[in-house]
Amino acid sequence: MTGEQPDPRRWAALFVCVTALFMTLLDVSIVIVALPSIGRGLGAGASELQWVVSGYALAFGMVPIVAGRLGDDRGRRRMLLVGIAAFVIFSATVGLAPSPGVIIAARVLQGLAGGLINPQVAGLVQQLFPRSERGRAFGAIGTAVGVATAAGPVIGGAIIALGGEHWGWRLCFLVNVPIGIASFLLCRRLLPRDRAPEHARPLDLPGVGLLTLGMFGVLFPIVQYDARRDLRLLLIVIPALAVLVGFVAYERGPARQRGHPLIDTTLFRLRSYSNGVALAFVYFVGYTGTPLVLSLFLQFGLGFSPLHSGLTSATYAVGTAVSAPIGGRLVPRIGNKLLVGALLLFLVGVAAAAVAGALAAGRVSNDTITFVLAGPLLIAGLGGGSVITPNQALSLAEVDVSGGSTAGGMLQTAQRIGNATGTALGSAVFYTVAGSAAGLGAERADHYGHAYASALGLAVLFGLGALALAVRDARDARDARDAAAARAAQPSVDERTSRSVSD
Repeated sequence: MTGEQPDPRRWAALFVCVTALFMTLLDVSIVIVALPSIGRGLGAGASELQWVVSGYALAFGMVPIVAGRLGDDRGRRRMLLVGIAAFVIFSATVGLAPSPGVIIAARVLQGLAGGLINPQVAGLVQQLFPRSERGRAFGAIGTAVGVATAAGPVIGGAIIALGGEHWGWRLCFLVNVPIGIASFLLCRRLLPRDRAPEHARPLDLPGVGLLTLGMFGVLFPIVQYDARRDLRLLLIVIPALAVLVGFVAYERGPARQRGHPLIDTTLFRLRSYSNGVALAFVYFVGYTGTPLVLSLFLQFGLGFSPLHSGLTSATYAVGTAVSAPIGGRLVPRIGNKLLVGALLLFLVGVAAAAVAGALAAGRVSNDTITFVLAGPLLIAGLGGGSVITPNQALSLAEVDVSGGSTAGGMLQTAQRIGNATGTALGSAVFYTVAGSAAGLGAERADHYGHAYASALGLAVLFGLGALALAVRDARDARDARDAAAARAAQPSVDERTSRSVSD
């Protein structure tokens, strides 16, 4: 905001920012249905195809905190434009890649660009919108996050069907080029120019090094486990966590004394923020795995085409798209109770989908399975879309605007680690149960139905963990309100003194 008056172009600017955000998030999930076509088109092996997914996820998850600090210190508009331009260039490189090596390298660079974009959007919401409107603004972001995660298979299947075997998978990435160019030009026009900082803070390079090393050590074994299923990879997490502990100690000590830490560790003294970051991680572990294992179940277990698989999951995307903006509007009135109700709805939908998949697979036709899953997936989507938006709005509600991008970057890092963990764990459970699948037809479908139900059982467990955190956060908020009301009800020292004098 500028002074007391909100920017009159803030809603148009938000729409353009969300378009760029949606583009980066869609590339996390759209590639799932494109992998078989990429393998046939480029002759890529299983490990190379895995890195088409993992390289993007790894790079995307490593940079939001650093990107947030760059946005807060050097200008959110500037960093957003750099991120969009880079994303367009590397999307074109992926779409035109002549070999597996080129596509993997371009996907890593594309992920870095995407990680640069996302924190700026959260910071710009804090900057452009008064607190009374931030719930609605974050509702638009929540819609982008939820729909991109759930609708990736739908959109990817449709593009591949339209583009054919050779161009279908390439168009999944080339479509970012015109969208990104339009987003870049409109952001330049609509976003307010960055104010020149009075004293430009140097970037905390030791902190960047420690954070990058620690995040790589956490994310690499998680995403690589999805390909190799080797539990020894998880041993890398132990020294990585030690590096991250060292990073926090450095930020609280030397970096803070020098006056330009990468992160403000005092943010975690805000219970709303610390609870929100923890909830984001736990929830995304369960939420991300839900559409992924559905796609695996339908395509590998039941023989659905990418388009048919995508259409089956469409109700999940619809539920998310409908509930996210509604959740944003309800946050100012209902607050933390909305998170609790939304998580309960999500859990009911996921559990119902697990039961429906296990009972229907191998016993009814594929078209009937699409119909049977529609209701539970719609309920899960309605609940899931109502979690992301309120949690983001409530987590950042007490954060100072000047650090909005950094705080948003930390929140998104928690989401990305949860995303990677959910992908690895969900697919691991699915393939472990389905690995011994034998026979054809109904017997095979029944086996994959149980694999799908088992993977969703894991999503339910993490959903219950998120629910426990939401309940705790609601209690903390209630206790804070009660304490504030009690303080307001007590007469001040001056009032008590004046009364005693008058008596």
